[in-house]
Amino acid sequence: MIYLLVGVGGAIGSLLRYSISLMTINLLTTSFPIATLITNFLGSFILGWLTHSMIKKNNYSPQLMTALGTGLIGSFTTFSTFSVETIQLFEGGQYLLGILYILLSIMGGLLLSFIGSLMSTKRKEVNS
Repeated sequence: MIYLLVGVGGAIGSLLRYSISLMTINLLTTSFPIATLITNFLGSFILGWLTHSMIKKNNYSPQLMTALGTGLIGSFTTFSTFSVETIQLFEGGQYLLGILYILLSIMGGLLLSFIGSLMSTKRKEVNS
């Protein structure tokens, strides 16, 4: 059953990621890989929030946590696309953009995951 749940979550996550890519391409024309950055930022925030809130509440099944964390968010975010896009920036001679992309991705992802975790904590304190 867990494989089915992770697969369904993965299908939904990848479709959401693709939708963000399409929306971004239609709105922005830039060589900077903004769609992947937005997706990874959003995924980092959601995973930080979900993980923290689910662990604290302890009333969610491990199967649901795996389906959401590994399936949905795992397929929504993408390290492989980040890696390829970074190499493409470097190969295109856009070294500063490549470095900026790396720094934004790592620092922004960590920061948004932390903020998501904090927001989960604050929400719980307000509801208590």
